[in-house]
Amino acid sequence: MKSFEGYMHGVNLGGWLSQCDHTKERYESFITKKDIETIRSWGMDHIRIPVDYELVEDKDGNYIEEGFGYIQRAIDWAGECGLNMVLDLHKTYGYSFDENHGEQGFFDNEAFQERFYKLWEQFAARFGKYEDRLCFELLNEVTAKEYCEKWNRILTECIRRIRVTAPTIRILTGGYYNNSIMALKDLCAPYDENIVYNFHCYEPLIFTHQGAYWINTMDHEFRMPFESTYGQYAANTRAQLKMESREINSFPADQTIGAEYFELYMKEAIRVAEERNVMLYCGEYGVIELADPADAYKWYKLICACFDKYGIGRAAWTYKEMDFALNVPEMEDVRATL
Repeated sequence: MKSFEGYMHGVNLGGWLSQCDHTKERYESFITKKDIETIRSWGMDHIRIPVDYELVEDKDGNYIEEGFGYIQRAIDWAGECGLNMVLDLHKTYGYSFDENHGEQGFFDNEAFQERFYKLWEQFAARFGKYEDRLCFELLNEVTAKEYCEKWNRILTECIRRIRVTAPTIRILTGGYYNNSIMALKDLCAPYDENIVYNFHCYEPLIFTHQGAYWINTMDHEFRMPFESTYGQYAANTRAQLKMESREINSFPADQTIGAEYFELYMKEAIRVAEERNVMLYCGEYGVIELADPADAYKWYKLICACFDKYGIGRAAWTYKEMDFALNVPEMEDVRATL
């Protein structure tokens, strides 16, 4: 399988130009060049920067030049610090991975889709020249499986338009169920040799999201150590998430979780990537800050070993705040593992 060279060890800059209050103060102060320098000092090779359409478009679809300027500044800072960058459109007009954002209609509205295409044409025209150190990620976390056929059509048309001005820049595409590994097989065949298949991994979810306030079924006081048995994982998953996990249930209940879990979980992604000769990238993975840092370290160590074994590029979620902060002193050992 092809390795995603230059994008093997990265960190997300969530909450800066996306999932924020979209104010000048936020754009100017949440992340500075000093933060980019810090990420480089950790030994990272790239950053993934989520952006919302509100950064660069007003409600009527008119472009905001100052917003494009913040993306340009991020590209410049990354270049000056020797880092590559993924530009991720985290929210487009009419669609967000988070239904609480109130964005609706994208997959059934041709006008919304046209707005999406034109925005990517803008990104391609403005930033395609940085293809030696920049990649495009079309859209963050398609949710429902029912969008699959429509999404394949939309992403193909979007890539076609990007290719007019940026013929060889690498483009990341992910599938339904929030960039699930299981959706990769249903992505359309790679448009060309510069397509990267993208997935996210927060598994086992019961560990990485323990106590998460945004999960309705979760007891917010719930905590668990990483080195628990598969039986404990299964019971906690049923109790707290009201679901079953095929991967967890595949192992003896009295066996303690280990590297074999991640090997099994990523098996499908590796199969699809080898079959289609595409590079793999995990755009988000991480552990909620409510978990014990020593346990988070154990999780990161095992998942990163699996990424390294198969040449899978990745970016941890996330550098600062957003419930998954990596820049705090407690996460020093984790940063070394990344």
